Amino acid sequence: MIHYAKRILIVEDNKADVRLLKDILEKSGYETLQTGDGLEAIDLAVANLPDLILMDIQLPRMSGLEVTRRLRGDERSRRIPIIAVTAFAMEWHEREALDGGCDAYISKPISILGFLNTVESFVPRFLALAHGLPFPQRPATDVDGRSALCVSWLPHGFTRIA
Repeated sequence: MIHYAKRILIVEDNKADVRLLKDILEKSGYETLQTGDGLEAIDLAVANLPDLILMDIQLPRMSGLEVTRRLRGDERSRRIPIIAVTAFAMEWHEREALDGGCDAYISKPISILGFLNTVESFVPRFLALAHGLPFPQRPATDVDGRSALCVSWLPHGFTRIA
């Protein structure tokens, strides 16, 4: 199978979370860019046109939702999928993120499997997958069985839910 690295922009101001997400993604075959600043995120997204953006909601200087709105308003970046990754875990937080322009929502703490399932649903790791060849899908669902893009992360390691 031919490998084609997809680029993911991580917008997160917590250094431990950045390291965790970066390690998971790079060990899974993705390239990453990182920033902890909303304004810099806009510049990086427009300049590099990543295949996916992981967006923290609570950022210094500009919220992740405002960054998302601005990216959606720019023709160059409006089609880049954006996944909100946040410690805000209430249902209304998820609705706010989705209504604010995010394509999916992941609450912290995350699990590796759920996180990667969500990422792969937007950016398959391999060129063959991007061209529609067979791929075993593992849909992310929550405990109630409803479609969900929420997973769990702990600073000392990973936990698998379900």
